[in-house]
Amino acid sequence: MRKFGLLFLLFFWLIPFFKAQSPLITHTHSRAQLSLNGQWRYIVDPYESGYYNYRQDVRDQLQDPGKSEALFLNHHTTDSSERIEYDFEKADRIQVPRDWNSQKEKLFYYEGTIWYYKAFDYEKAGKGGRQFLYFGAVNYEAHVYLNGKKVGSHIGGFSPFNFEVTDLLQPEGNFLIVKADNRRSREQVPTVNTDWWNYGGITRDVKILEVGKTFIQDSYVQLLKGDANTLEVEVQLNGPNKSQQKVLLEIAEAKLQLSLTTDDSGLARGVVRASELNYWSPENPHLYEVKWRYQGDSLMDRVGFRTIETRGANILLNGESVFLRGISIHEENPIRGGRANSKEDARMLLGWAKEMGCNYVRLAHYTHNEHMIRMADEIGLMVWSEVPVYWTIQWSNPATLQNAKDQLAAAITRDKNRASVIIWSVANETPISAARNVFLTQLIQLCRTMDRVRLVSCAMEKRHKEGTQNVQEIGDPLQELVDIISFNEYIGWYDGLPEKTQRVRFEIQYDKPVVISEFGAGALHGLHGAKGARWTEEFQEDLYIQTLQMLDSIPQLRGMTPWILADFRSPRRMLDGIQDGWNRKGLISEGGEKKKAFYVMQRYYAAKQGL
Repeated sequence: MRKFGLLFLLFFWLIPFFKAQSPLITHTHSRAQLSLNGQWRYIVDPYESGYYNYRQDVRDQLQDPGKSEALFLNHHTTDSSERIEYDFEKADRIQVPRDWNSQKEKLFYYEGTIWYYKAFDYEKAGKGGRQFLYFGAVNYEAHVYLNGKKVGSHIGGFSPFNFEVTDLLQPEGNFLIVKADNRRSREQVPTVNTDWWNYGGITRDVKILEVGKTFIQDSYVQLLKGDANTLEVEVQLNGPNKSQQKVLLEIAEAKLQLSLTTDDSGLARGVVRASELNYWSPENPHLYEVKWRYQGDSLMDRVGFRTIETRGANILLNGESVFLRGISIHEENPIRGGRANSKEDARMLLGWAKEMGCNYVRLAHYTHNEHMIRMADEIGLMVWSEVPVYWTIQWSNPATLQNAKDQLAAAITRDKNRASVIIWSVANETPISAARNVFLTQLIQLCRTMDRVRLVSCAMEKRHKEGTQNVQEIGDPLQELVDIISFNEYIGWYDGLPEKTQRVRFEIQYDKPVVISEFGAGALHGLHGAKGARWTEEFQEDLYIQTLQMLDSIPQLRGMTPWILADFRSPRRMLDGIQDGWNRKGLISEGGEKKKAFYVMQRYYAAKQGL
């Protein structure tokens, strides 16, 4: 139990990138808050003149930042002779949360800095409270200023973060300015080379959280590993009076109560017997109303309880073997265009997966927004959650490793109570090397330390077995460390034609479950022809039929997530008249039309139900 108490503390040891960032606050949906979503002003700054002076000094670190150019000061004057080179009040408007690329044609391909501006009033709810400015995500590097004062910065395009702003807020005339920079660089996570659109901006919710002087910062309640009748509980207080405080957990439907007393760090731990729980599953996505009470304040969450483990080649959900009928999903609304960010987006994307017959989704290749995870909880979809350690990262760069750890830790901190999340994935298609093995081993160890109950995997690559033509193997040393052997394979698309699938067999070296993390082929919706003609729906359909026959020959096969649910934008895809900037491997088009291969998977999963 003492080691498991690091769940809350470890994340905050791993944040050197997060200048002045406060410890992450969870349960933001149930706290008193002011939403700052809506229309913001913005100024495009490709030379970063508002951030650096002409000698490349950082303006917010200078005693005289230059009020006529330092955008974070939002300087105004009544003197017509004064030189001011910006004016947010005259700037164009943009919607938050959303990416800038899909809103403004002139910003479609833009990568660089944009300054966001929001004016607002704020009446504090009560005396003695505290306020935190919370961002669901900003891609990629954010510098945040409130009323002309820098409150902090954050690196990572898919992670939540917050700053305390109690002493900066005023009843009227507040202005919030965010410098968002989505430029790619080699040391980042992800690095410069990806196969998805680099959507920039404030892409998720922004809000001010109102909490008490001492408050519940975070909590955990899940079934104890190896015991389906005991809940393991932790709660973390934040504030000056966090030591030796009573916190009450209540789950009324399950007739459970537990009183906890915090230690000097504000952390309290305990267990409680729960012998008659209604276990969560895709067929029965039951969620309990969980309440936390501390000194008159209460937090509410909806939490499902289930066990997940592996035994030999089987994946066991609540003790029973399950076949993961999945699909991969990008966080993109193909119909509207742009980054998905709302409950409605989540309902559409996950609804398509349910219609296909899925009980499982791979949320690739980064941490998706919280609406997606909570919607999966509600409608009954198991989730593979991933961080953007993608292709060729700077494996020997300590800062890159720390960045990856930060993003993984934030994902686990935010979603550790979600029943739907069953797998943490630490990477996708990374080439084997000694430095890479060390890097990913540390990420796997971080998963094991922060979350002992979920499974760990990564999307590996397959290779031809030496001395053979048609035998495929994985050959990745990480197989020994992960719970599930997952790999991407594109036989019939990048490797030969679909008929090759009939000659291939796989050799799996470990007695572990196998989940195929990707396979597929590109097809333009509405383009029809012979099944041997690439880009036709018939080609994609035939490849799916033959691939499924090939994969069914793997004895340890326990699931799959074909690539991908819907067509998505990618600058890598340049074939005019076919791709037009879209990766066409989706089973649904950018207009929402289902391709023929969608129905292949639907029939296949119907036959797999009950397995």
